[in-house]
Amino acid sequence: MRLAVLTCLVALGAFCAPQASAGTRVLVQTRTYDIAGNSGAALIEAMDSKGPKHGFMTHAIAQTAYTADWELGVIPDKGSCRLKQANGTLNLFYTFPRVASATPALKKRWTRFFAGVRAHEKTHGRIAREMMRATERSITGLKVADDPYCYKARSEARQRIQAAYAEYEAKQNAFDAREHRDGGHVEHLVAALMKP
Repeated sequence: MRLAVLTCLVALGAFCAPQASAGTRVLVQTRTYDIAGNSGAALIEAMDSKGPKHGFMTHAIAQTAYTADWELGVIPDKGSCRLKQANGTLNLFYTFPRVASATPALKKRWTRFFAGVRAHEKTHGRIAREMMRATERSITGLKVADDPYCYKARSEARQRIQAAYAEYEAKQNAFDAREHRDGGHVEHLVAALMKP
């Protein structure tokens, strides 16, 4: 499961160096919530009641949330406007369940289950990272003619950022649809954990 937020800050600045520079940072935070149970079914029930909220009434097993922030510096350039600087920050927040203790058999099933859950959430993180790289490529070198006050350049940068965001949100949704479909990977993980 995934939550996302996109923000963009555009600054007008008089920079000395002529080349546009871009760079992105990724900041990762991992949170856990504790669950307990002496069977796979009990652990699933605990995750259903204690997991991160997914909608109004339901809870997810785990969650990847992220914010994508862009700080853009534009500069007038002989009647045109160009992007001087693009610094992106991707804040990734993972939330995972944590089991304090379990029988050896349950611990073995939990380890396999958790590896699958972690891989699922890390894929959401990878897609978010790809979004940042694609956004950086789309705005690097941006220059708009006949734009002495940089209004058009700011607008064009925002449109490109939003287009990349929309493209990668579609990829996030397609990934979730594959993983959560009937008979999909998540269903298999849950069934394996619940085996006696």
